[in-house]
Amino acid sequence: MIGRCVQGWRRTCDAHTAGAGRRSESGFTLVEIMAVMVIVITLAGIATIGYGTAMTRSREAVLKEDLFRMRDAIDQYFADRTEYPASLEALVSERYLRTIPDDPFTESSTTWQTVMADYDPANPLSQGIYDVHSGSVGLAVDGSPYAEW
Repeated sequence: MIGRCVQGWRRTCDAHTAGAGRRSESGFTLVEIMAVMVIVITLAGIATIGYGTAMTRSREAVLKEDLFRMRDAIDQYFADRTEYPASLEALVSERYLRTIPDDPFTESSTTWQTVMADYDPANPLSQGIYDVHSGSVGLAVDGSPYAEW
């Protein structure tokens, strides 16, 4: 009987010691946690930079499309009336554009920079808006100013 108790006691003791050993082996050291955190922070930084570049490129695509549509409307206005529109609002009131789009970089429809046609004294109807550019002072991803697009 004493053998059983001792033998039973050893099993309990061995199980307890083995479990304690496993607990210490399954934890993480401070160095391992720091290494994982450095990797996660580095990946998050790379993702943030990529996101910012993607947002800038998408705004540039919207700007190019808006400029194309407004320039096309100016050309259609001139082809129909043999004169340039006096303002961008004239394109809206005459239904060449639904609305004046917001500049994606200034986030306003009032910052567009218009280029007036050269005045010709022989043809006073040649006055009006000939071209339009962005009002943004920023630089594109390729280094060109948005105001020159």
